[in-house]
Order: sequence, then C-alpha cells, then structure tokens
Amino acid sequence: MMSYAVAVRDLRVERGRREVLHGVSFEVPRGSVLGLIGPSGCGKTTLMRAVVGVQTVAGGTVTVLGEPAGGPGLRAKVGYSTQSPAVYDDLTVTENLAYFAAVLGAPKTDIARVIGEVGLDDAAGQLARTLSGGQKSRASLAVALLGAPELLVLDEPTVGLDPVLRNELWGLFHRLAAGRGVTLMVSSHVMDEASRCDRLLLMREGEILADDSPGALRDRTGATDLEAAFLRLVADRETVNER
Repeated sequence: MMSYAVAVRDLRVERGRREVLHGVSFEVPRGSVLGLIGPSGCGKTTLMRAVVGVQTVAGGTVTVLGEPAGGPGLRAKVGYSTQSPAVYDDLTVTENLAYFAAVLGAPKTDIARVIGEVGLDDAAGQLARTLSGGQKSRASLAVALLGAPELLVLDEPTVGLDPVLRNELWGLFHRLAAGRGVTLMVSSHVMDEASRCDRLLLMREGEILADDSPGALRDRTGATDLEAAFLRLVADRETVNER
C-alpha cells in the first residue's frame, strides 16, 4: 500500500494572467490529519480544488491515492466539503443525504450514521433552507462522510460553529484518522485550530511557508504559540525577499 494519500509536485495554478500557486510541493501520509493554515486569499481553496481534481492547473502533478487527481476511480474514495454549503434548500437534511447516498452508491444505513456524526439528529427532518449557517455547513460535511472515503478534503469545515461543536468535530476527525485510517486535509484561517492537526502546511500568497508538526514549528521559530510562529515565518520570508 502506498504511504502517501496525496502527493503534489511543483503545482502551479494561474487565474487570468496571475499565478496564484507558485510551484507547490508536499505529501500527505495516509491516516493523518493535515491542517492547511493561512489567511483568506492565500490559495488554500485553490489547492484543495486541485487535490479533488476540479481545478485547472498550469503545471505540476497531483496524485491522489495512487491516481491522477480527479480520476474516475476516485469518485467514491474522496469526500469533499466546500466553504459554500452543497445541499438543496427544498429538501430536508435526510432527503439531501438520501439523494447523495444514491449518487455515491453509499448504503442507506449511512444516512443516520453521518447525521449523528455531525450532530444534526434534531434537525434531520428540517428543510435545508431553514437551517442556520453552521447547520448547513454540518449537512455538507455529512455528505462528504457518506460511504467509506479514504480521503476527506474539508474547506473551512468549522467556520461559524460554536466552540463545543467545533471541539466535537475535531474529535471526529481524529477518530476517523485513527480508527478508520482516513486521511484528512482540513483548511482554516484560525490559528488556534492549527494545534489540533498532526501536520501543518502554513500558506501565504500562494506559497508554503512551512510543512511540519505544530510542536516542531514552535521549536523552530522559538514562538510560544502557532500564531506567533506563523508571524515569525512571514517576517523571515519578507527579510529574505528584501535582500
């Protein structure tokens, strides 16, 4: 079995005439929780879109579970939750999940399971249009959990959630990794979530500033917390660029 769920080599993405990802390279070990951390607009979403195979790239390669990103064999193996909730407003939570389960070929028993995993039991019969923003985000996450995905790509899955639910979801992410061997790529612009990841890719302006564990990043920068570590890395990069 391959040791990496995702392998990215010299990935470049252009938007218009501007390059937004500048030769990005990294690997994601199987069964790990990778945090993609950085400010809004740094390229996190573009990178995730490239991993799931829906982003046109200008150069480089993206290999997912041993296949080129977006390959037909990956359809049931990769779960993707976008920043914008991907559910139909005129269907209930349960009806949405029944529809997507049929599309993915997931068993009907998955519907109750994923509703429980994301904490939507009390809202299962509600129309999606009546859900709060946080509930809609959880419904989209439930769609990504259907079936038996080997890779979950989650773009800002905890935005707008209260601290208790956010903590529960991070617990779920680690149970999926430890118990089922699922690999997770989780993006966030909130630095206090970075410490919950096994490894971090710190991004800024389409580049990777660092690729390491939270503890190693603190040690390397001499910072007491990850936000200070990130700012230290930004300052170091700007100093190098000025020379």
